[in-house]
Amino acid sequence: FDPLYLANEGTAVIIVAAGETAGIIRALRKHPLGRSAAVVGKVTASPRETVVLETSFGTQRIVEMLESELLPRIC
Repeated sequence: FDPLYLANEGTAVIIVAAGETAGIIRALRKHPLGRSAAVVGKVTASPRETVVLETSFGTQRIVEMLESELLPRIC
């Protein structure tokens, strides 16, 4: 299973203008549920309409569009 395609309760991705990043992170970290808020990516110009993920290993992978329903978390 790919974690990018699993339901992730309690997780949010917020896209903001580059100049607003620091203020948004400060505001989120003031709340107990936002203490670990962090910048995890950036939007850049691309000749293709693709989302490219830079991995922790320094490689890149294309994030494909979801083809079906999200897989629910099974408790």
